[in-house]
Amino acid sequence: MKVIIGLALAILLDTGIQILWKFAALSLPPGNLLLADFVHLLTQPLFIGVAVMLVLQLVNWTLVLASADLSYAQPITALSYISVLGLSALVLHENISPEKIAGVIIVLIGVWLISRTEHRTDGRDGTAA
Repeated sequence: MKVIIGLALAILLDTGIQILWKFAALSLPPGNLLLADFVHLLTQPLFIGVAVMLVLQLVNWTLVLASADLSYAQPITALSYISVLGLSALVLHENISPEKIAGVIIVLIGVWLISRTEHRTDGRDGTAA
């Protein structure tokens, strides 16, 4: 159950990070001044929110990997591709093409197949020695 909750949180955090990051990028002033853009981002609440969520994601991911194989956990988080696609369409009014829908189906099939395997293959129970 700990792995499932951690993976769900990883998917939610990644989705939130991607959507907030897009909004932060949209707030950049026009032009190609990379240093000015960087300074602008550092003062934006959206960017600070992204940074905080990245730290939370780092902690959560470390806890997930302590209890699950990387070869199991990482592919499951591909579900965030689907949630990002859906929220991008709803919130950012981005287009969902038939090719994107086909990609969603492929991701769902892959996640379903991987979810049917053991999350831990070395026999450890996930506790530190």
